[in-house]
Amino acid sequence: MRLKSIKYKHHNHSVGLACVHLVWIPKRRKPVLIGDVATRCREIFYELAIKKKWEIKALEIAPDHIHLFVCHQPNYAISQVVQAFKGRSSCYLRQEFPHLLKLPSLWTRSYFHTTAGSVSSKVIMEYINDPHHNTH
Repeated sequence: MRLKSIKYKHHNHSVGLACVHLVWIPKRRKPVLIGDVATRCREIFYELAIKKKWEIKALEIAPDHIHLFVCHQPNYAISQVVQAFKGRSSCYLRQEFPHLLKLPSLWTRSYFHTTAGSVSSKVIMEYINDPHHNTH
């Protein structure tokens, strides 16, 4: 099986990938992300990604949680990416769907994140620990 070639992003002073898998839940884990709310949430996420020039690689909106795999410019901290998606979606969804105002906030403050790339952590550690680096 042949793997696709790596498509690194070129920025002003760097080349690489900044991709993160994010997961978060609505307040009290209420299953409110259904029907029109889920559809609109998806639209908001893609609109934001286009505006920020981020690339959504995968998105799952379940009734009680979100999975988002997104690549962004390296000058954004993960917390800024999360805040952008959670902040914009909370504001718009609560304006457009008044029943969501029953919750004190749409999202909990917490989230899960893990970075991802085209090379595994094991491969990177093996490369760094390879004796060829100790030539001095």
